[in-house]
Amino acid sequence: MTNKPEILLIYTGGTIGMVKDYESNALKAFDFNHLFEKIPELKQLNCNVESVSFEEPMDSSNMNTHYWADILEIIEEYYHKKDGFVVLTGSDTMSYTSSAISFMIENLSKPVIFTGSQLPIGDLRTDAKENLITAIQIASAKNNDNEPLVTEVGLYFEYKLYRANRTTKINAEQFEAFASANYPPIGESGVHLKFENHLLLKSDKNKKTLFRKKLVDDIVILKLFPGITKEVVRAILEIQSLKGVVLETYGSGNAPTNVWFLDLLKNAIDKGIHIIDVTQCVGGSVILGQYDTSVKLKQLNLINGKDITTESAIAKLMYLLGENIATESFRSVFETSLRGEMS
Repeated sequence: MTNKPEILLIYTGGTIGMVKDYESNALKAFDFNHLFEKIPELKQLNCNVESVSFEEPMDSSNMNTHYWADILEIIEEYYHKKDGFVVLTGSDTMSYTSSAISFMIENLSKPVIFTGSQLPIGDLRTDAKENLITAIQIASAKNNDNEPLVTEVGLYFEYKLYRANRTTKINAEQFEAFASANYPPIGESGVHLKFENHLLLKSDKNKKTLFRKKLVDDIVILKLFPGITKEVVRAILEIQSLKGVVLETYGSGNAPTNVWFLDLLKNAIDKGIHIIDVTQCVGGSVILGQYDTSVKLKQLNLINGKDITTESAIAKLMYLLGENIATESFRSVFETSLRGEMS
């Protein structure tokens, strides 16, 4: 008889950890020490669950690189004691946070599953219970060799398991809050819990798992729009200490062909600022040179973000800047898929 999987639940904050105080009608943070009282169904799971909470639960709108490092430190501390991890955080920035964690752990060999909810855990119509129970089941899932089935950072929400660094939050009101336009779900919860084994990342058993906590956040998102002015673009690209730009272009990577715009991009690149071309579209890919409006960008040697999400591009840029990669190699490293984040 095999031992039950040991799962660590990490609560950072967010709606899933809130309960309603029916006297004041206000939401307050839930004490995860009483988790089994609130969700007795957890006792039916074939695993042991331990929980760790941030001292001060935080709204995900306040999420930043320091909190990402805090999450990573908890995972690192328990990594050899636990079989899987479930991270509960607010859905608003969950795609950013889970993408970042995917880059910060090199050669992950255990599941790290992010989830949350649109309604508090104590609400009558809450989605929190199903999301939490199934996320724990996913983190507990083993293959026929009694090894973890999922060895990557996933995001589970409303019956679907996604590769975390492929997701975007698309809806603030529906339970189906997330989408992964350029990569299919890697698992689905119905009558049975099904995994798409051919889509899952495989870990290298011969390599050690490494935790990278250094992130550089001197970066910016520059979203193009018709009528954007020279003054605005210059003000952004001439920010002191700026090291990277995620440039949200139109369609398949297109941008204005104004001389002033191209000159400002060139000046920034000449100063060593890395500029990533990503599409504003929810789905699809950047194809530099497909249209005249992206030929000049290709000539400037902008980094091709391909079909990466903005959230993942931000996380990857912060991670790679922290790795001190040589300027001449940065472009080729970024354009290489490191954690399954791009096709």
